[in-house]
Amino acid sequence: MGLKKFIVKILARYTYNSSKKELNQAIENQKKIFNYLNLNLSKTVYGKDHHITKRESIISFQKKIPINNYERLRPYVEKVADGKKDVLWVGLPKYFAKTSGTTSGSKYIPLTKEMLKNQIRSTKEALLLYAHQTKNFDIINGKMMFIQGSPVVKKYKKIPCGRLSGIVANYVPQFLQRNRLPSMAVNSIEDWESKINNIILETKNSDLRLIGGIPPWVIMYFEKLLLNCGVNNIKEIFPNLGLYVYGGVNFRPYKNTFEKLVGNIDFLELYPASEGFIAYQNNINKNDMLLLTNHGIFYEFIETSDYLSNKKPKRIWLKDVKINTDYVIILNTCAGLWGYNIGDTIKFTSIDPYKIVITGRVQHYISAFGEHVINSEVEGALEKTTNVLGGEIVGFTVCPSINDDKTSQGHDWFIEFNKEPDDMGAFSRLLDENMVSQNIYYKDLVQNKIIRPLKIIKIKKGGFNKYMSSIGKLGGQNKCPQLANDRKIGDYLINFSV
Repeated sequence: MGLKKFIVKILARYTYNSSKKELNQAIENQKKIFNYLNLNLSKTVYGKDHHITKRESIISFQKKIPINNYERLRPYVEKVADGKKDVLWVGLPKYFAKTSGTTSGSKYIPLTKEMLKNQIRSTKEALLLYAHQTKNFDIINGKMMFIQGSPVVKKYKKIPCGRLSGIVANYVPQFLQRNRLPSMAVNSIEDWESKINNIILETKNSDLRLIGGIPPWVIMYFEKLLLNCGVNNIKEIFPNLGLYVYGGVNFRPYKNTFEKLVGNIDFLELYPASEGFIAYQNNINKNDMLLLTNHGIFYEFIETSDYLSNKKPKRIWLKDVKINTDYVIILNTCAGLWGYNIGDTIKFTSIDPYKIVITGRVQHYISAFGEHVINSEVEGALEKTTNVLGGEIVGFTVCPSINDDKTSQGHDWFIEFNKEPDDMGAFSRLLDENMVSQNIYYKDLVQNKIIRPLKIIKIKKGGFNKYMSSIGKLGGQNKCPQLANDRKIGDYLINFSV
């Protein structure tokens, strides 16, 4: 056994034992995290503006701290950017993680040394737990690649700034540096098409064993690589490839495409965000993720239905959650985000231990006709349909079609197939049946002929990439919404219909 493999084996066993101990300490951990965060908050401008004392209870904290989005915190962020200390967190952040806002342009999320430590720790734990469970310690003997944002760090006013994935790439442990792909030079290329082409040249002759990234961009890399090498399966190029790591998007609609391109490999889901690392899959055989309760975040939860219908919805913390209930997740972090709504909805699959699945985005839904369709429903319907009738999906989004003629209005599904199902008519009918079976409002609308059954609009190869490029969000950690309550995305994609 090589020294590197031996070190990883020891670290994996230690991580497993530590993680096992923490499973029964989630509530206690959250109490400690809350007290630690509140103490630091009391020393800040934001804390003083909201009359936070050193010993707030959770209930009093919730009364004093409102639910925030980036726009509400922007004035404080700008003070931080100007170099003012102790605004949202004690001292100054080490970086800003730059993200793309949906309505407000770029966001600059504070990344303190405490949060950076937790981000790196979480990724390391997830990979070591995977290695311990599968005994696949050989992944570190070959190359590892994450298709991610540029590692180049610039400045926003007085604070270093970059993409989170790029910042973290600068903190890869020294003993793994030689295993990392692509090179820093190639990873720093901003133009996505050029970047992918250079990654292909740099990687096609490598012993790649682990790959990570957002599914559509990894699929794009795989497809271009296959064409470049003139083969039909990625395993012909990388015979030792054993693990794909992804996060931030539901993998299920892309799974058939991946399996066709790569064959039999393991899939590992992470839940990282610029605001904090929330969860990771700690069992490769189960589709849910372990909520990280001792990683610098105090969580609050609001039932999604309550959030959408009330101006002052009820906020609860971990001890009060229930399984199989949709929640909007609220973060309080060691980077100085308070009552922060990141826009995600989750559902607990277990409370012993606390494990979750991502169900969607609170702002991504369709209710043009009162149907209240959410991400998990369209993803679930598509997965069930492809499992029965086949088809490999590259990308999809669902938009309403609103017309004066009620017989022609309904939901349009824009789908880019890697491989079409044999019977598109049967596929469309089953997909609609699966939607009807899980959403009573949608069922009523279809059965009462308020809307027609869904319509599939096939999109040419590369259509979704063209859309993402048109809005300046091709590649990296960017994801095309799978639901839209208007026609903006659909009106663009229709130009690429087959």
